[in-house]
Amino acid sequence: MIRPAEAADLPFLPDIEHAAGEAFRGVGMARIADDGALPRAVLAGYQHAGRAWVASSPRPAAGAAPIAYLLLDVVDGNAHVEQVTVHPDSAGAGIGARLIDAVDEWAREAGFPALTLTTFEEVPWNAPYYRRLGFSILAPSAWGPELAAVRRHEADAGLDAWPRVAMVRPVQPVQPRHP
Repeated sequence: MIRPAEAADLPFLPDIEHAAGEAFRGVGMARIADDGALPRAVLAGYQHAGRAWVASSPRPAAGAAPIAYLLLDVVDGNAHVEQVTVHPDSAGAGIGARLIDAVDEWAREAGFPALTLTTFEEVPWNAPYYRRLGFSILAPSAWGPELAAVRRHEADAGLDAWPRVAMVRPVQPVQPRHP
């Protein structure tokens, strides 16, 4: 189930981020795996602003605890996916795609023309995954000033030790319902 994040969800998110980050060790990116989770105050800011969504387990025994989450910014007039993280125990089940679709619907209703994000170009569950979801690489010449600032911040944080790209996907039109 995809839903807006609640304050009670926030304590679960760092554990999801740490668990998901471990996959980076397998592709030679231990520094990313060792990177700390976002502070609770930052997560709370997204939640209070209505720009955080969680996926909770469909298994009743697991309760409604989050198994994935997405954080959203507004960058250059677009809905910008700051982070989407799925616990590895739930990876491969389409949860990340459902989170993206939920944000796409939110963006359409809010009047945003596109979703953007930045990601690692060669990590299989990053840019190649987003390409399958309809995102395409956005050339640096097409970046607005805020997206350029995001990329500079990432470079300053050392993330450009591995190839990174900005990506864009037009917000999807409303799908007609067939009887």
